[in-house]
Parts: sequence; C-alpha cells; structure tokens
Amino acid sequence: MLVAARVATAITLWSDSWYLVSDRILVGLPTAALPLIAALALPSRTAAARVAAQTAAIGVLISAYLSWVPTDPHTRTVSVAVIVFLLAGTAAAAAGLLRWRARPSRSARLPWLSALTAIGLIAAVGSLYSPGQAPAAAAAHAGHGTDISTLTGPQQGAPDVRFTLTAAHGTVRLSSGRQVDALTFNGTAPGPTLHVRQGRLVEVTLINTDITEGVTLHWHGVDVPNAEDGVPGLTQDAVPPGGRFVYRFVPTRAGTFWYHSHRDSQDTVARGLFGAFLVDPATGAVPASDSETVVFAHQWPIGKELIGALDTADTPTRQPVEPARPVRLRLINSSQDPQRMQITGTTYRVIAIDGNAVNQPGPLPDGGMLLLAAGGRYDVTFDMPAAPVVVSMHTSESKETPTRALVPAGHDEAPLPAPTGTGPTFDAAHYGTPDATPAAAPANRTFDLVLDNGFGVTDGTLTWANTVNGHLWPAIPNLTVTLGDTVRMRITNRGIIDHPMHLHGHRIRVLSRNGTTVDGSPWWTDTLNVAPGESYEITFTADNPGIWMDHCHNFKHAADGMVWHLSYTGIAAPAHSSHTGE
Repeated sequence: MLVAARVATAITLWSDSWYLVSDRILVGLPTAALPLIAALALPSRTAAARVAAQTAAIGVLISAYLSWVPTDPHTRTVSVAVIVFLLAGTAAAAAGLLRWRARPSRSARLPWLSALTAIGLIAAVGSLYSPGQAPAAAAAHAGHGTDISTLTGPQQGAPDVRFTLTAAHGTVRLSSGRQVDALTFNGTAPGPTLHVRQGRLVEVTLINTDITEGVTLHWHGVDVPNAEDGVPGLTQDAVPPGGRFVYRFVPTRAGTFWYHSHRDSQDTVARGLFGAFLVDPATGAVPASDSETVVFAHQWPIGKELIGALDTADTPTRQPVEPARPVRLRLINSSQDPQRMQITGTTYRVIAIDGNAVNQPGPLPDGGMLLLAAGGRYDVTFDMPAAPVVVSMHTSESKETPTRALVPAGHDEAPLPAPTGTGPTFDAAHYGTPDATPAAAPANRTFDLVLDNGFGVTDGTLTWANTVNGHLWPAIPNLTVTLGDTVRMRITNRGIIDHPMHLHGHRIRVLSRNGTTVDGSPWWTDTLNVAPGESYEITFTADNPGIWMDHCHNFKHAADGMVWHLSYTGIAAPAHSSHTGE
C-alpha cells in the first residue's frame, strides 16, 4: 500500500515536471518496489521468499528515509551504490539468520536483523550531524587572492549626496493604536526614503546607538561593490553600539530598491530596520512627490502575532490624489513571506520589476492580483480616475485586510470599492513585449539547485529544514565563477514552501518556468519567488567580483541554513570571516 501510494504521488508530480520526481523515479521507487516485486513473485513460505520479504521491508524503510531526508542529486551514483550494498547486505544477513535458526540455539532467536536495522538508522541520523563541507568561501579563498575588503566604492572625492542613518530602539504605533517594540532609523520605521540619481556618488553613514546585536546596511537590488554590501561576517563586521560605518557607492541603474540590516535579519528587519532607496534616471525631471507613493507590505511582530500593514497602517486609510494625475505606486515587500496585493478601482500597468523596466507593459484588469516576493518590488502606474482606487494586502497571517484608498481630492467620503482578494494573478513570464535585448548567451558555467524539505541539522539541532541539494549551511557547496562567465542556473522547488531566492550583487534574467519559455518582455529580477512545484531556468553575467551571499529571502529559512555563496576565482575572504551573513 505504501509503495502504491508513492507510485501514484510520483506520477501526479511527474505530470508537472520531471525535475520534481527525478530522484523518486530513479532512486526512491526502485529501492522500494523492486525487492517487493521479487518477494511477491517468489513462491510463498519458501526460504527465498522470506529473504526477499525481509529485503523488501528494508527497501521500503530506505525509500521512506530518502523521502524524509533530502539528498544531493549530484551524488545520485553514490546513493545508488550505498542502497545496493544495504539491500544486498540485508539479503545476506537474512539468509544467514535462516540457516542459523535451523539449528537449536537460543541466541539465534534474538532479533538480529531488527537490531542491525536500528543501528543503521541511528548511524544514518547521526551522519546528519557531521560537519559536512567547511564554509566554502573561507576554506577555498581565505588568503588566496584579492581581499574583498579592497572591493569598495570610490573612496576619494566629495559625494554628490550624503545621508546619515542612526539605528536605535524605539516604538512604532500602528494605525489601529497597537504598539510595536521597534528598531528605527532616524527615529522612524520604515526608515527615511533615500532619493538619489543614477551615476552619482552616494555616501551613507550608519550609526548604531543601542542595538546590541549590531547593525549593517544591505542595499537590496543595488549592485554595489562587494565591500559595500553590508553582510556581517563576510564583507564587514556588524556595527556595534556606539560604532559607525561609512558606505560609498555609485548606483548604476535607476529603479525602486530598498535597504535593510543584514544582522539578525529575521528579527531586526521585522521590527523596522528597513527603508526605501529610490534611484532616479541620470537625467530628466525628478517625479513630483505627490505623484508617486512608496508602499511597504510588512508584517509587524506584536507578541506572538504578525500584524499585516501597509507601512504602519494595519487598518483602512485614505490618501487624496488629484484626478487625472499619473500615479506611480512603488510596492515593496519587506516581510519574509510572499504577499498578495490587489488593486481595485482601475486598470493599471506594471512598469518595472525589482527596479528593471518592463518593455511595453500592457493594461492589467481592475481587481487583478500581484504576488510580491519577499524582498521584491513592483512599480505600478495608472492615471487617477474620478473614483477611488484601493490598494489591499491579503495575508493569511492577519485577521484584517490592510487597505490604502487613493481618493480623488475633494471627495474624501466617496464610497470605496471592496477588495475581494481574488482575481487573475499577474504573470511576468508572459507580460509585455520582447525588446532588442539579445538572446541569452551560451553558458560556460552551469549550476543545478534543488530546494526541498526534510530533516537536517542546523546549529547542532535536528530539525525539519529547508535544504538546498540536500544540505544546510555550511555544507551547501560554494558556487564558483570567474569574472566574465555567463552563468546558467536551474532552481527547482520540490518542497512545500515558497522560497524567494535572492543573489546579492547581480541581477538575473529568467529564461523559463517549468520548461515554458518567457515570451514577453525580458524578465529581469533580483528576488525570484520559487513556489512549490516550480522549476526556473535563469542566467546572469558574472560581472561584479567578490564573494556574494545567495539565500532565501525568507529570513527564517536563511537563519536556519538556506544560505550559500557565489565566489569569484582570485577573490579572498577575510581570514576571520564567519560567513553566515545573518
């Protein structure tokens, strides 16, 4: 019955994608099914049938273990060899026990095979506690090449714009009156919006007043030099209370980005250490402040609850807008879960994804849904109609639906359209029109990442984990590239949880999803939500030397070990580096 259920499940998943079931079909099912078929085919009550039955039982147990403890697809040959050895050993032990028990012996009646199976299980679970691969970036690169501390932005010359962000404890009051034990930048959460010009030198001084765990600044989506990336234990030390750190860099692309601390991100970002970083084109007029609105989709921790809010508004709010004025909504998801956003009351266009312009974006329907990856951004535009437009955030974590109503000026009491939380979902793979961007160049470096759920060990504790190729940090293999490489990567989610994958220092181009080619505007992104059952093929150019974090932007998943590195040859990590980045 177990094997039949496994076969049915595998066939169902295979209809979606071969990559979801390749290990099940090639390894897991044969391990369980072949010994079972042999046991059923042999005449019952014979010695051979009894040996086959014992072997079949162990085969089902091994197959179940493989389902609960993900393995690295790249070690499939080794796994098969170990399985064959175990099954052959089981058959030999069972046959030997039968011969032994044919003679009168009290010791022969002891459950030897069960004891061996228990010992094997204990050894298999114990192997999860092995240290695995040492932190790859440190092991492979410490002391061998250019130190990443030298990969800074321009250190000479006066900056074109200068900011100071002071991190401190504070209190945030939500629109409902609920209070958050918050962490703030310059006394506010979200922190102040930093508005800059493309191609201009930016200087930001970070000061930590009293946050004991330390603070850094990561410029999410901005391809800064490696030493400016704000990853504690890798590109810098976390700034302690009373300390400061100066970041200097030149943003090379216009768009909607954001900044956040990368130290204890699961806690510190949720409590408020984040803000918007907006880069305007190098030339042209800066958009009027009343024609664009930054909206953070955030979940604030209050006790054991996560309270969904648009910025700090967890209840319906209204914002006046002049009729017929072009409106630009910069939607940013600063929470650790994907958020379902709905725009009700007008048609609209998505003009940018993660700061990357969409070519010839078409109109999207009134009431359509936008699935916003954790850390992701959508720029949405429309002309303000004569009736209200409602932006709503729909999350299963919150009992209430936070909304922001854009209301024609002078019509403050106009009735609002009711968001339903249902509607056609925006699909970036088939949106917009192809442009003159060349087709993806042939790759000279390829990687295959399989995301899964299963038992693993993190911080010395056995846990139900989110794994990459069967591993957790620090055993996830380092991805090594050389400057100028064209890299192609396949990311497959065989688990049951969304994973927003974020590569620091680079933007990626999505080529296909579940084998279907992206046929709209070129889809550039830096935070790709890979849902259960999805397989994406992506490409990027290795054009920013350093040792870069690559991780799930669900901060809990990252903190639990869903973190690894993209390292350039010839680049050295600091010898003291811990490389966790969280």
